[in-house]
Amino acid sequence: MADDVEGIQLDMADELLGHAADMLADDESTGPQVRFLAGRLTESLQQIVRVAESRGSRLDAILPERPEPRMEERKPDEDVP
Repeated sequence: MADDVEGIQLDMADELLGHAADMLADDESTGPQVRFLAGRLTESLQQIVRVAESRGSRLDAILPERPEPRMEERKPDEDVP
């Protein structure tokens, strides 16, 4: 059931991103519309962070001894300790 809810949240976030791109490309968008959009994007991002943390916790429970990725496996934008 949790996977279904996560899937719905991710789908909603994807739809919201499409709406955001359209609205931001429209020179007619008003301040209140953009603020409303920012509020919905914030809510969506909070949900997605919960999904990511939940999945990370489940992975930690299954694979508690996961090694850190080697330098060549890191993405260029990851912080290097």
